[in-house]
Amino acid sequence: MLAIEPLPTTTVDVETVDVTLSLASRADRFPARTAVVDVSEEKLYAPAETIDEKAVTYAELSRAADRTAARLAKLGIGAGDTVSFLSRNRVATLSAFFACRRLGATFAPISHWLTPATIERPVEVLEPDLVVAERAQSDLVGSIPTEETVMLDEFVDSAPDDLEFDGTETDASDPLLALHGDGGQPVVTFSERTLEWNCISTLVAWGISRNDVAPLVSPLFSTDGLVRTALPLLYVGGELLLDRAFDPGDTLTALGERDATLLVGRARSLRDLGADSRFGEALASVDRLVCEGEIPDGVFEAARKSSTSILRAYGRLECPTAFCWAGDESEDAGVGRPMPDCRARLTDDGTVLEGPVEGRLELSGRLVAEGYASVTGGDEPATPDTGDETAARGRFSNGWLETEASFRRDKRGNYRPAPSG
Repeated sequence: MLAIEPLPTTTVDVETVDVTLSLASRADRFPARTAVVDVSEEKLYAPAETIDEKAVTYAELSRAADRTAARLAKLGIGAGDTVSFLSRNRVATLSAFFACRRLGATFAPISHWLTPATIERPVEVLEPDLVVAERAQSDLVGSIPTEETVMLDEFVDSAPDDLEFDGTETDASDPLLALHGDGGQPVVTFSERTLEWNCISTLVAWGISRNDVAPLVSPLFSTDGLVRTALPLLYVGGELLLDRAFDPGDTLTALGERDATLLVGRARSLRDLGADSRFGEALASVDRLVCEGEIPDGVFEAARKSSTSILRAYGRLECPTAFCWAGDESEDAGVGRPMPDCRARLTDDGTVLEGPVEGRLELSGRLVAEGYASVTGGDEPATPDTGDETAARGRFSNGWLETEASFRRDKRGNYRPAPSG
């Protein structure tokens, strides 16, 4: 069980809402609707820009989650336990997330981009009761100090269609999701309620509907991939295009063949897409493009030509999407204004600053994670002393996440990162 750093009593007025992250409820409402299309090539050495389309309906994904829950329960996983997935993007990862929800367990994906040295950082904090890993990650598996490890192919094969889950979903108070930073730490935890509010806020801000189709550009172990893209799309009943690993050529092929309407990614990934001569044509069906970071010039120009709406987003590990901006690039609005259900303020030595000003960014509201996970028995969240900026963490205090990031706010209420130095 994760040891959670207590979050002080929040001053945010949170209304009572019905939790509706249930995949089963969506399967009941639209069973035949396509939930995920796995566009990964079946053949290892398939030609470039080749995709295979294996559609999974909401009913099929829900049944897969049931089988996964039954398999996890057979392995002794229940409420309060932690399950880590060490894998590239797979439908099995999504079914495992919803299976953990049904069991009251915590789902904790681990990045396969870590090294044998850095993978120990999140594992030390998470203390997973079970690790499910791809055989391709065997070098990392050998560095995980736990004997409770099962290979993904064995895990999937051992969950046949006749393995049944009793259908009883556990109402657990433990976190549903734990995500780690780029360097392996810090580790933050999200309740089901917080994840649901992140879905709702994203749907409202970006106008996502069940008619939307979007490729998964970021990995499922990240806030970008799971919280910002996959969960909101499945929450509303949309279609997710899933590739095992991001490949610009394959993504552009999937955009065109599936008539994608939404594209969400970081500047680097969008720049790779924009470098392909087919990018402008692939945007023909895309209504909205959301970019984290400066929008690459070529991407911006192609989007304008195709009448694709452009939005800019900013988020952190502790708050997947804090700000969003939409408008003409010439407005130079930075990263925009706070998302729905997110509050932002600037401070200086504890003093809240008003008006156009520069200060330390603080965030609060329904979109912010519950807190940092810490090593069992430890007093402070574990953060490696590596000097690596990716390991930076803030501090939760009095209902606010106090970051170390310097931001500016203009007279219109738009925020932007302050120049370093």
